Amino acid sequence: MRFWLPSVLLVCAVAAHAAPQDASYDDMDALLKEKGLMSRLSKQLQQTRDTMSDKASALVLDAMGFLGVPYKYGGNSAETGFDCSGFVRAVYEQSFGKILPRRSDEQAAATEEIDSSDLKPGDLVFFNTMRRAFSHVGIYVGDGKFIHSPRSGAHVRLEDMRIAYWKTRFNGARRVPAPQEGTAAQ
Repeated sequence: MRFWLPSVLLVCAVAAHAAPQDASYDDMDALLKEKGLMSRLSKQLQQTRDTMSDKASALVLDAMGFLGVPYKYGGNSAETGFDCSGFVRAVYEQSFGKILPRRSDEQAAATEEIDSSDLKPGDLVFFNTMRRAFSHVGIYVGDGKFIHSPRSGAHVRLEDMRIAYWKTRFNGARRVPAPQEGTAAQ
């Protein structure tokens, strides 16, 4: 979404410069429509939304590919097993080439805080499972569910965040910032 904002600002600046000083907002909309800028802007915005949705879907599908992989403390591969943060790190690296920090609390610090009402598939969800904030992390998949590597003796699995255990331990949600165009994914 970051790359369309400069386009919006440029369109507004051009329109404002071309419009008479006493033009109302309705006149501005009419001018933008007349120049064909509104339809191009709408198209670009929809393409951005589609691309982001496709990437989130791909990330969730990649994460689902690890269902059943056993938990291993300090683990960070499907071959040896995952702990919670190793799982999240591996999924983001595989899906986007994005290298996240190793520990869940470091992942929380390196990502953007969002309101839980704004959760989208691919966002990170954090829990206090060891009497300290951000001691557990998973990937939100939608519909109140997340995928994670829960604990010793368990496997990567889907769970509902709304059940009492997870609801009472929820620490917050974070979004991994998208790499800016022309920069490395890290």
